[in-house]
Amino acid sequence: MKPAFRRCGDHALLVEVGGVGEVLSLYDALTADPPHGVTDILPAARTLLLRFERPAHHDTVQSAVLRARPADGYRPAAGEVTIPVVYDGADLADVASLTGLSEREVVDAHTSTPWTVAFSGFAPGFGYLVGGDTRLHVPRRAESRVRVPAGSVALAAGFSAVYPRESPGGWQLVGRTDVVVWDLAADPPALLRPGTRVRFTEVRRP
Repeated sequence: MKPAFRRCGDHALLVEVGGVGEVLSLYDALTADPPHGVTDILPAARTLLLRFERPAHHDTVQSAVLRARPADGYRPAAGEVTIPVVYDGADLADVASLTGLSEREVVDAHTSTPWTVAFSGFAPGFGYLVGGDTRLHVPRRAESRVRVPAGSVALAAGFSAVYPRESPGGWQLVGRTDVVVWDLAADPPALLRPGTRVRFTEVRRP
């Protein structure tokens, strides 16, 4: 899909593409060779927001996006993290039923394929992970929970995620981790930044 452009004030440009795969490829290309004057690139499910220093950079940035040549495959550019998980989530049995897999097969599917942080949203440090086993595409819960504990590992709509803090949530909970994914004392605070490759590993229930 050819990118569509929307002005966002005098210092930002919203680039609309066809889906998360195109977002990731374009994000990869633009972060590898940032357009002149760009100070920040923020990916989402179908868009990238590019912030720049001066209004005069608008046309330059738009031209740079049109010239960008995304790679055939997305190359994660922000390192790799391993997240140990105890797979005892409240919705593990429901995910097994929805997918036609056994609970053991759900765990194996979640851990056997690496994920990549596509974008962040919902809450600080909440990374939307893509690229896992396609058999794990399950819908959100019919009713959201009022409280989801921090560290909950979840699935919904083709994404996986780790809840960075206690909050309401409607994703399917499959496990929990002690890894802190949002820490204001850290630099940067978010562990799961766009472009980070994530590998989940199983640990036994203590």
